[in-house]
Amino acid sequence: MEKQTITIYDVAREANVSMATVSRVVNGNPNVKPATRKKVLDVIDRLDYRPNAVARGLASKKTTTIGVIIPDVSNMFFSSLARGIDDIATMYKYNIILANSDGDSNKEVQVLNNLLAKQVDGIIFMGHRITEEVRGEFSRSKTPVVLAGSIDPDEQVGSVNIDYTKATEEAVSLLAKNGHEKIAFVSGALIDAINGQNRLTGYKEGLKENNLEYNEGMIFEAPYEFKEGLALVDRILNSGATAAYITDDELAIGVLDGLYDAGVKVPEDFEIITSNNTLLTDVARPRLSSVTQPLYDIGAVATRLLTKLMNKEEIEQRTIVLLSSIMEKGSTK
Repeated sequence: MEKQTITIYDVAREANVSMATVSRVVNGNPNVKPATRKKVLDVIDRLDYRPNAVARGLASKKTTTIGVIIPDVSNMFFSSLARGIDDIATMYKYNIILANSDGDSNKEVQVLNNLLAKQVDGIIFMGHRITEEVRGEFSRSKTPVVLAGSIDPDEQVGSVNIDYTKATEEAVSLLAKNGHEKIAFVSGALIDAINGQNRLTGYKEGLKENNLEYNEGMIFEAPYEFKEGLALVDRILNSGATAAYITDDELAIGVLDGLYDAGVKVPEDFEIITSNNTLLTDVARPRLSSVTQPLYDIGAVATRLLTKLMNKEEIEQRTIVLLSSIMEKGSTK
């Protein structure tokens, strides 16, 4: 038998109070007598009443809900960002709807439209790149959007990141100063601006600063997966590279394990710097040196920026760049 939906009217009738009084109790309004509050709460508990957020949203024109689009919920980079988003959303009393897009551009559009259909008050988008289709949906919707850990080269959408160009340049310079002349750039898809523009530019600048030649044979593209890193190792070693900057921690673990299987010692024979400093870098052996991104802060600041946009507050800057550094661990000398 289908469970009957309990409404605010049912609670008011059972407690013998007005619906306005029930609403005040549910929303924590202090202007209710303690005895009346207890009576209403007892009825709510007995009837198992759940306030209807959709109905509240229709009345207030707000759903107090934020949609979060994430390309891979199992990737620690994105899950760490999501933790920061959730904590700040909770602080400002917003609910989160988390949607996984699998990094698929067609699914991103579908997921975005599904969230907009739910009347979310704002969107936080985490994706490897902003396709024209996704950008078109952003433009058509009046719902505020903020990117977290994603780059918009045109800066049409608010975003929170680190300076990926500078971070990559510093990583490559460190490897060059350790005596490496052939440094591999192991990256996700270069069609993604964060890789093909920001990080690749930083890689080239790092080489140039250290009087090293850029060689396309040192550029390796792969999905952000352990097995893909493992599969790249033979090609990396055949290129003559003795060090690598890698744009994802799971990918870096795959390369590290592949080097171990090939009998190549890290860091004695081959050095690695990865990009996200997630927990994976500390469980690896040796521990992986990494660019440090304030992942939690990126998610938290993106959420705060979104709340300002949603409430039409004054905003000094829509493109926010947080500080990063390099933490040397066991995969560099």
